[in-house]
Amino acid sequence: MTVTLADVAARARVSPATVSRVLNGNYPVAASTRERVLRAVDDLDYVLNGPASSLAAATSDLVGILVNDIADPFFGIMAGAAQTQIGGPGDGSGRAGGEKLAVICNTGGSPERELTYLTLLQRQRAAAVVLTGGAVENPAHQAAMSAKLAKLADAGTRIVFCGRPPLPEGDALVAALTFDNRGGGRRLAEHLVSLGHRRIGYVAGPPERTTTRHRLEGHREALLAAGLNTAPAGADGDRSSDDQERLTVHGPYDRRSGYEATLELLRRAPDVTAIVAANDTVALGACAAVRDQGMRIPQDISVAGFDDLPFSVDAVPALTTVRLPLFEAGARAGRLAMGKENPPPGGIATIAAELMIRGSTAAPRG
Repeated sequence: MTVTLADVAARARVSPATVSRVLNGNYPVAASTRERVLRAVDDLDYVLNGPASSLAAATSDLVGILVNDIADPFFGIMAGAAQTQIGGPGDGSGRAGGEKLAVICNTGGSPERELTYLTLLQRQRAAAVVLTGGAVENPAHQAAMSAKLAKLADAGTRIVFCGRPPLPEGDALVAALTFDNRGGGRRLAEHLVSLGHRRIGYVAGPPERTTTRHRLEGHREALLAAGLNTAPAGADGDRSSDDQERLTVHGPYDRRSGYEATLELLRRAPDVTAIVAANDTVALGACAAVRDQGMRIPQDISVAGFDDLPFSVDAVPALTTVRLPLFEAGARAGRLAMGKENPPPGGIATIAAELMIRGSTAAPRG
């Protein structure tokens, strides 16, 4: 049964007019009253009709694109590409045709903000939602996401994941476009091993993110296959003290993290001959740290990244990295959100990653 504004008013023990004032934000309301109303809205999962509430259409012309950080080229490229399919181009007349209004929702990487934006988009009866980038691997958050997305889908909203794997309960999705992060991490490590590197450090992203785990798993699979980065067996023959943990430092996906984590890696293991960074932005910080320690790239130490962001080829030396087709993936997500393209078989498509070998990696000296 549809929850009404009167239901919210009864739950919050206020008048319907007070509920309307709180939700519209056009009249001062006491903080305690406002909190009580908003709690009732959440408890009842009340959906506020948008400006077009008087129309019979089930959804609006709004499409939400959720990103961690729009200033990060990884998200900016995908969001911009999706918007080309959602918001235009029109027929040149300035009139709106079948386009939708794309709204970028910047979560800052916060799981709570992600859920908040989905609630706001639900209240606006969004036609579609595109969620970009890796997900947080937290069972409680995943359950909350599944429930929220199911309600959006039931209301007619199309749900598309771009660059993130489906949730354990992913029936609400139109499609999930996933990157082969694990395969890309494996091929990058195999490249370094083929050059002769035997001590390879890794600057990883936040441990709770799917992207971090998949890239690191691929990296470690390659090293394990080559018999590398494993501590000597103890007296009892136990090899469980894996040296890969010592050669891995986690941090945010930013330049500062790359710089500080690289200094920590060099402190822990001065004998490393190569450093793999979680993404290209982190790799720039790693390169700066290496240079500040008086070492040359790649003569003294090799550095590699991931994503092949636009600046990677202009780094000095150009950065060896793994290319993800961010623009192509974003555009496809936009078409799926608009119903312009049929979903892939089973609703899931894995997008290949391509190794880009450039000047920042070379055989170790000696």
